[in-house]
Amino acid sequence: MTSGIHHVTAITRDVQANVDLWMGFLGLSLVKQSAGFEDAEQLHLFYGNATADPGTLVSFLVWQDGATGRVGHGQVAEIALAIPRARIGDWLTRAMQRQLRIEGPSREFGEPVLRLKDPDGIIVKLVGADVPDTGWPAAPHGLRAVTLWSELPEQTAAFLSRFGYRAGPVEGGVTRLVSDSDALDIRDASGFVAGIPGTGVIDHVALRMPDVPAIEAHRAALSRLNSGEVTVHDRKYFTSLYIREPGEILIELATDGPGMGIDEAPGHLGEILMTPPHFAERADDLRVLLPQFARPGEERFPMRVLPFTHRIHRPDQPDGSTLLLLHGTGGNEADLMPLAHHLNPNATLLGLRGRSNEEGVARFFRRLSMTSFDQQDIRAEATAFDAFMSGAIAAYDLDPERITVLGYSNGANFAGAVMGLYPVLLRRAILIRPMAVLEDLPEPDLTGTRVLTLAGAHDPYGPHAARLNDWLRASGADLDARTVPAGHELAQADLAAAQDWLKGA
Repeated sequence: MTSGIHHVTAITRDVQANVDLWMGFLGLSLVKQSAGFEDAEQLHLFYGNATADPGTLVSFLVWQDGATGRVGHGQVAEIALAIPRARIGDWLTRAMQRQLRIEGPSREFGEPVLRLKDPDGIIVKLVGADVPDTGWPAAPHGLRAVTLWSELPEQTAAFLSRFGYRAGPVEGGVTRLVSDSDALDIRDASGFVAGIPGTGVIDHVALRMPDVPAIEAHRAALSRLNSGEVTVHDRKYFTSLYIREPGEILIELATDGPGMGIDEAPGHLGEILMTPPHFAERADDLRVLLPQFARPGEERFPMRVLPFTHRIHRPDQPDGSTLLLLHGTGGNEADLMPLAHHLNPNATLLGLRGRSNEEGVARFFRRLSMTSFDQQDIRAEATAFDAFMSGAIAAYDLDPERITVLGYSNGANFAGAVMGLYPVLLRRAILIRPMAVLEDLPEPDLTGTRVLTLAGAHDPYGPHAARLNDWLRASGADLDARTVPAGHELAQADLAAAQDWLKGA
């Protein structure tokens, strides 16, 4: 009977640091990179052995610079990887050489264990097990166990035993279930706080199923048990079923096939970004929108700590220009990257995330009403933006004469305010659905500054663009003010107008 762990999926907030640990230090292979099957704007990375065998796979959803979660009951809390017993000392030395904090060796269930944390704080255990020793250095053999935190450990154990696991030893507050290849360690977490989803948290563990009929049989049985919603999904590389066990831990059942190799040649797994079939029409945009990273040994583009959370997309053939992207209310640093890439495929894209938070969404400054804004916040954020620009130009070797701002709604409004407060900072700008937000408009000299404003003919905020346009003209800017057939939303007409304007820039 096929049994054991198929894969474990966690969430990371820093794709480069994640790759550096799981490929660089642990030595696992990146066997698949894909846009998410549920949310295409999440990068999904799978690590494993070179042939991506079930039982070796650890995957990460990338929430770049996303909010941190909390580990608690109702979650998978630790990942254990199997290494040859004789290599415990080698791994300890390797960690010390890399200046990684590591604990141990200690003993758990009679096996030597080293404990460390990945860059997101996820506990990773290297467990000395009876697995083949292929020499040194070598990656871990595969998954040895996961630790589940449950408020209802007896019920959790009884539920999971139906999937090919049987009772094993008990050690302290941990009950071990064993299969022929690995283990599920269930810790009694009663009295602990509940887990909260976010980065640094393990989302679920997937258990192996031989085929789709086995999935369907479990679906039918679980439906009869009234176990809540039971859903089956085609994930292209495997078919899966999701269920929450009595302690609320998310469990996936996943078939061994078709496997990670169905769309890439042997020896070349994970080399290119794959797009789920139902998102095929977005493939080009997703290649720009999803975060870039470098594998160990590849040339990399180090990100700097600057006043604004930001992301850079570097094109294959850069032309030396930069599009600086300022999103609208509720957006993020990547939102405008597909539009910007269509404007100029050879431009470096630098997207910022607004730092003001309003009802859980990002903005570049706070508003007091729909058309009234926090003047102190605008000025404070403009000062921070000035510092950001100085740091970014130096850190990323940007040509300040070839930077064009692309701002939408709140981002466009912020760019207009910055142009008034710091007149020499932004010399070219495309402002989509803008309005003037400073109550007392400065009197800068904007001679030599070129601006395109795009108001929406059906935008309820459209009439407010006139005050901004009048001020730009009076300040000496070279203004091209246009109205496009749209509401407040972005439209194809914006792309056409911006492309036309850039030709003369």
